[in-house]
Amino acid sequence: MSEFELNRRQALIAGGLGVASMGMPGSVLGSDKLDKSGNAVSAEKSCIFVLLCGGPSHVDTWDMKPNAPEAYRGPYKPISTKVPGMRINEMHTRLAKLTDQFTLINSMTHPGAISNHFDAMHNLLSGQSAKRVQQGVPDDQPYLGSFVAKHKPSTRNIVSNAWLIKCVGPPVFCAPNLALGGYLGSAYAPVFVGSENNHPAMPNFAAPKIYDLADAGRLAQRRKLLSSIESNVLDKDAKGRDWSDLREKAYDAMTRPEGREAFDLKREPVKMRERYGMHPLGQNLLLARRMVEAGVRFVTVNGWAGQSTVGKKGPPSSSWDMHGGNMGMGDAFGNGSYGMDFCLPRLDQALAGLFTDLKERGMMENTLVVVTGEFGRTPKVLTQGPPGRQHWPRCFSSIIAGCGIAGGNVYGKSDKIGSTVTSNPVRPEELAATIYHALDIPLNEPQNNTGIARPITPGKPVLGLFG
Repeated sequence: MSEFELNRRQALIAGGLGVASMGMPGSVLGSDKLDKSGNAVSAEKSCIFVLLCGGPSHVDTWDMKPNAPEAYRGPYKPISTKVPGMRINEMHTRLAKLTDQFTLINSMTHPGAISNHFDAMHNLLSGQSAKRVQQGVPDDQPYLGSFVAKHKPSTRNIVSNAWLIKCVGPPVFCAPNLALGGYLGSAYAPVFVGSENNHPAMPNFAAPKIYDLADAGRLAQRRKLLSSIESNVLDKDAKGRDWSDLREKAYDAMTRPEGREAFDLKREPVKMRERYGMHPLGQNLLLARRMVEAGVRFVTVNGWAGQSTVGKKGPPSSSWDMHGGNMGMGDAFGNGSYGMDFCLPRLDQALAGLFTDLKERGMMENTLVVVTGEFGRTPKVLTQGPPGRQHWPRCFSSIIAGCGIAGGNVYGKSDKIGSTVTSNPVRPEELAATIYHALDIPLNEPQNNTGIARPITPGKPVLGLFG
């Protein structure tokens, strides 16, 4: 879609045509309570979902096994944290001081032999665990952000569901329904923000065209003309009044400045930007916080750490796919683009910046933060050339915080080498149900697709994660 077509479509929407669904990905409207000035009077719950594409090694990050045989444990040492007994990678120096703010899940699992990015990503994002994607043909299950946009749409922002830096590169890395809304329809698909060549760590970062109003004066004239026509008939027509109210919400969502201003990171103090880290991951997490403040309900952040100046460079989709020499990616424990010496300090800085910022702003109560890959890595280190680890779906780790999630907890356990879950397994179904529960989205309300009732997810929320 060209810039002209997008702007023309926006003008038609605010003028009263096609307003029912806003007609564009991620652009659906809800019914926030507004005061007389049009400002939200109460915080609405939102989610920042940090997707560590490629699958980080759980045994080298948050579920370390220092007593395992040398062939398994890797080169890093665990360090003590603010929470007694919770130990994480020694490069998480900032995060170690904030462990009282989140729960660490060490019992994530994909039942069955799901060992490829395509299936694992699809199942993680759709709240499923069965191997449903065959021969590149996906099912039509919507993803987490689409359901959130449907049940908790924003009226303060034209966007309800956003994705910061779309998965690019080989199709193997990208979930099949990434750019779709599944059976909910394209209006619930995410709006993609940024790219490898246009991200918020760059000085000339540009906001997506969806926020460009083109000729604002003509838009206002159209609104005035429609209002004058409607005034003669709406008092007698309840349906007409409803339609007019919805059109006004669309106009308000499009013209409120906060949506556009969220992308102007120059408004942030330099110290705040540096707190998150002046790299793609850090600045995208800062942008995610700003977008949530501006009313976006669900923001997925691609966990791309950026490009190292050392070794092989890869697409912004797979920083954490650390195979090592097995796939020519260099040392998984080194400082290349696919190395933990490069990626982990950036993740540590970005997450610590986000948790600290949300707490200082009083946003943790209404902002759910989920940090996860699509699976973990093999407990045993591969030594075919530079060391690395293969995909491992049976056991991996995630971080979850905010919206009532207890802080300072470790939920679930794995065996002595991080191979299998030994207590409290959490499948994609349970993680999805927990996310919906935390955001006050009904789990038992059937989702309809041409008359076929479907559950939002077959899982149940893990209530033990909440304080």
